[in-house]
Amino acid sequence: MLFNNLYSNVNILEKALDASWLRNEAIASNIANADTPGYKRKDVEFEKYLNEAIKFNKSIHEIDTDKINPKIITEYSNLKNRMDENNVDIDVEMTEMAKNSIKYNTLISQVSNQFKRISIVLGK
Repeated sequence: MLFNNLYSNVNILEKALDASWLRNEAIASNIANADTPGYKRKDVEFEKYLNEAIKFNKSIHEIDTDKINPKIITEYSNLKNRMDENNVDIDVEMTEMAKNSIKYNTLISQVSNQFKRISIVLGK
């Protein structure tokens, strides 16, 4: 049971890493298109799906991680701020990039710690 719990945590962390990587790509695209007329900001939804799965299953160890996938969404808010109908705010994107980098590095550290624990359980 302990090994299953450790491995399920790794699966969830892997999905979170995928989401963070995808979010980094979306933010980079937003920054690159900050001055493109008509471009709409992209973001990634993942945490919402994970929270719904946790509420449904009542335990993080019972979640089927194959059913939780990050998705790129297009945001249509804040279109009134610019005449070119681009809704990217470069300051917001740079802040989001920094936050996402910190999150990604934290997740990598957690994955590393999980593998250390698995190694200890296996006696290696």
